[in-house]
Order: sequence, then C-alpha cells, then structure tokens
Amino acid sequence: MAKKLKIGCYILLSILGIWCGIGFVRGWTSVGPAQPTVSDPGAEGTAPAPNTVRRSGMMNYGFGLLGVIVVGGLLIAFDVSRVLAQKVEELVFDEKGEGERDPEYEEAEKVWANGQHLEAIQLMREFLKAHPREQYAALRIAEIYEKDLGNYLAAALEYEEILKKNLPAERWGWAAIHLTNLYSGKLNRPDDAAALLRRIIDEHPMTAAAKKARERLGEPEPAPVPVQPSAAPAPEASNLPPGFRPK
Repeated sequence: MAKKLKIGCYILLSILGIWCGIGFVRGWTSVGPAQPTVSDPGAEGTAPAPNTVRRSGMMNYGFGLLGVIVVGGLLIAFDVSRVLAQKVEELVFDEKGEGERDPEYEEAEKVWANGQHLEAIQLMREFLKAHPREQYAALRIAEIYEKDLGNYLAAALEYEEILKKNLPAERWGWAAIHLTNLYSGKLNRPDDAAALLRRIIDEHPMTAAAKKARERLGEPEPAPVPVQPSAAPAPEASNLPPGFRPK
C-alpha cells in the first residue's frame, strides 16, 4: 500500500471513529427509561416512542464505531507485520550487527544521511572491494538505488550480482525475494519473477524465502518427511554354551 494512501486511510478512519464515537455517546446519554409507543388517532398504527428512535440511532453509531475499530486493527496488524518482516531481513543480511560495522562503512552511511546518495554508493563500492564478504553493503547499495534514487533497473542489477555470491541459504533467498518484488512490480517482468520464485523453491526448499515463494505461486507446503525408526542393533556374537547369555 502506498504511503500517502495508507496515511489517508488512517486519517479517514480516525475521523469516522471520532464521529461515530461522539454519536454513540450522545445517543447513550439521551436515552431515558423505556416509554410506550405513541398512538396517533388520525394515523394508521402507532408511532415509535422517541427513546426507540434514539436507541436505534445509538446502535447504528455503535456498529459504525465497531467497524472502524476492526478495519483499523487490520491496518495496524498489516503494518506491524511488514515492520517485523523488514527487521528479520535486516538481521539476515547484517553479518556483524549494527554496533560492530566497519568505520569505513559507517562513514558511507553518514554521507548517505546527508543526502549525497551517489557519493555514498561509491564509498560502499570501495568498501566492498576491500571487504567482499560484507554483502550487507551490496544490499544497501541496491536499497539506495531503489528507494532513494528510484532507479529500479540499477537496483535489480545489484540484486542479481548479490545472487551470484556464495551466500547462506536464508540470506540468498531473501535477496532473491527482493529481486522478484522488483521484477513483478516496477520492472513489469512477471515471467522473470516467476522463474526466480521457482529457483528459490528448487535450490533452497527449506528456507523461509521458499515458503514465501510457494505462497506467491499458489503452491501448497510439502508434507513433512516421516522420521524412520532406527533399526535395533544386531546382537553380538557369543562363544558361550546354549542357554547362557553374556552379562
């Protein structure tokens, strides 16, 4: 969901929630003891008592407030799940931890924070040349291309280079998931996205990324492999007479 649209949804839900809440409270305070229906000799049937009308309006506001709470809860749960997933990916790609990164890399992050995105990328490339195992820097370069510069093709090329490295299965899988998001979204390459999802499943079927790939492709999770009971050890040969067993 786009950031502006999401903010608009929260604002609209807040306004509706306040409006329904005020209406419910007013209705609650205005409802008095139960009153009999009012008969009008000049009209057919009976007219509902004022309390009945107010109680009905109060219930409408109550249902509206409940709907706002449910929808708002779903939006919050969606945002929380996205934040948690992003944190998990950061932990997967961060080999050293936030407090243990190389000062050279931290300098590049400071340059990025000052808005000098291309200069930061150049510093990170130099850092990668000196420390090729620190692939979190390569991931950061791809992220800057995607989110700060809006150069989705360059970001995809960076992810493709990351996938050529000999990474642990989980880290490789999440880099591949990032790339499929670009393929299926901004780059409009659904065939490449599907092929990469299939590659994740085939090459690293037991990873969390493979589970997400199966969800994207609409495939069920594989059945767990039953654990085979270990065979009992064969009895040792004995030279004792029949009827005697070794102690």
